[in-house]
Amino acid sequence: MPNAQLPAPGEMGVTISGDLGTIRVYSETASAIELCLLDPLDTRSVTKKVSLQPGESGIWSATDPDIRVGAKYALTVDGPEAPTNKFNNTLFLIDPYARGVVRESAREYHCVVIDTSFDWQGVTKPNIALDELVIYEAHARGLTRGNKDLPDDLRGTYAALGHESTIAHLKKIGVNAVELLPIQLLISEPHLLKNGLINYWGYNTINFFTPHHRYATTAAIQAGPQAIIDELKTAIRELHRNGIEVIMDVVYNHTAEGGSGGLTYSYRGIDNANYYRQDENGHYHDTTGCGNSLNFGNPHVIHLVMESLRYWTHEMQIDGYRFDLATTLARNEINHFDPNHALLRAINDEPGFAETKMIVEPWDVGLGGWQTGNFPDRFSEWNDRFRDSVRRFWLTDIASARANGNHWNGVADLATRLAGSRDIVDGPSGPIGGLNFITAHDGFCLKDLVSYNVKHNNANGESNRDGANNNSSFNHGHEGEGATEEIRVQRRKAARNLMGTLLFSAGIPMITAGDERGKTQNGNNNAYCQDNVMTWLNWDLTRQQQDLEDTVSYLTKLRRENPVLRPKAFGDFNEANENHDLLKWYNLNGEIMTEDDWHNQECRTISRFSESRTGTDRNALLLLVHGSEKSIEVTLPSPDGVSGYQLLWNSAHESPHQEQSHHSIGENITVSGTSMLLLRAL
Repeated sequence: MPNAQLPAPGEMGVTISGDLGTIRVYSETASAIELCLLDPLDTRSVTKKVSLQPGESGIWSATDPDIRVGAKYALTVDGPEAPTNKFNNTLFLIDPYARGVVRESAREYHCVVIDTSFDWQGVTKPNIALDELVIYEAHARGLTRGNKDLPDDLRGTYAALGHESTIAHLKKIGVNAVELLPIQLLISEPHLLKNGLINYWGYNTINFFTPHHRYATTAAIQAGPQAIIDELKTAIRELHRNGIEVIMDVVYNHTAEGGSGGLTYSYRGIDNANYYRQDENGHYHDTTGCGNSLNFGNPHVIHLVMESLRYWTHEMQIDGYRFDLATTLARNEINHFDPNHALLRAINDEPGFAETKMIVEPWDVGLGGWQTGNFPDRFSEWNDRFRDSVRRFWLTDIASARANGNHWNGVADLATRLAGSRDIVDGPSGPIGGLNFITAHDGFCLKDLVSYNVKHNNANGESNRDGANNNSSFNHGHEGEGATEEIRVQRRKAARNLMGTLLFSAGIPMITAGDERGKTQNGNNNAYCQDNVMTWLNWDLTRQQQDLEDTVSYLTKLRRENPVLRPKAFGDFNEANENHDLLKWYNLNGEIMTEDDWHNQECRTISRFSESRTGTDRNALLLLVHGSEKSIEVTLPSPDGVSGYQLLWNSAHESPHQEQSHHSIGENITVSGTSMLLLRAL
């Protein structure tokens, strides 16, 4: 198997040459494969069967003039009985390389041969540098479903992603890359459908080439897969036209066919023994928690993923990918994580991916699954240590101090995160080897993180058993809604502190859609099955929500205007030059931090002075962080070459102030409890 002769790029699935079409399917164990051409008006009726012939390395193929653009088809596959095989030649199966797929019913799908032509109108990819990225994680439907400024037929669709009102919001809040939760064709799990729910997040893919139909307009769905693809391409084109990249969350680690007792749609019925990891008795090795794991010890599975990435990168003009449970993708023949895995090497060596963002979720649920910091430098990694450290500092440490007088953590860990998490991503990419986040699609959203101590997931129908129990959240004295105004003020400031820490830290920041507006999910920290106002972005804002959005817009503007907030390399303690910034840490007395300061868990105040130099241009800022609820006097430090400071932002304020005060070096200033200040060094 490791030495298998793989097909060339673009050969698998249906290819058209002149008046002839060719179908190629991979199966090492099948005894017969047929292409069933379907009646255009009745796709349950077969008009022609074409037998595929076996070739080298398990590649079956057939050529026929009726395999052409617009043709509707399905596969039937037969093979011997064996513990690892699941053949059933009565089932219509999805071609794994199909570019267009139509859902006929809960169990039935057919494929469509697609025309790839599209007018991109000369619009090209923005190719934004990694250090300039501000990523916005959003659901393709939930982002626009509640936007009443959109026509009803566009709300919640691909078309709405490229609508001027959506683009205006993205540009206003200063994000330049939309990371879409999975949009490849997906299926909801049977237990959800029984309860009247669906897999809203979409981490249950059944085909890695076809856009999910449900996010298209009704008109496009009725017109068929070609119209759906064109609608999505149009949205991508318009986002690119406005300087906004599109990153896809991709789920190559498992498929929607579930465990050994799951339904058969495609891979299981074509070659269960080689697509999935299993033992000789047919028991799946599941490192994803979803019933199955694709076998990335098989070069043909690697080829499938590479072909999918090539298709979306070149044909659909996608700018980057976030690989879900990426450790599974890098497990070798013996199911161990390998940082030199063939898939990772193939991605790294592919010339066509040179400008493509590659982001990994560096863990799975298998043995040895947590691999944060261990992926090759080519990949930016989700930094869960950043999430946990920042939440502890601003939330659970404050809760602890209220309860027993001790904060438990000082500033050392937070400083490491602010500086780019060199303890985790110490490679040639520097800080941009890590992707920082406070919240994501799973877990509490920002408002709920500061409003709930425990999850409230009863709406999911699992008796509140689902979802994480350890959230490092803090309700500030009252669980959920109905809090006093004093508590609500504290919560809003905590949210600003969290957002400020995210956007002022070295590394790539990711904002979760709705957090910029204080969206709530009513304490649900696992809203994967909620396609309703709980998960949709809110568009009818209160005054406080508008204030938060204005604050986020201002913070991204500060990040954009100040290169020192987005360094490409780790800071140096001695000087700033073309290769790295100067970075110094000061205590509340305006003095360089001592060893005692770093190890004192009740040292909760620190200032980060950072300076960048490019040619004759100098950019220097002082970030002051105070993580105690008591106000404090802080002495502004006196770094070399600094004559004073200009206040740019104070998290104690509900909205950004236009009046920006000036301060002298060595001046004592009063800092409100649990707040941040950003000052420009003059």
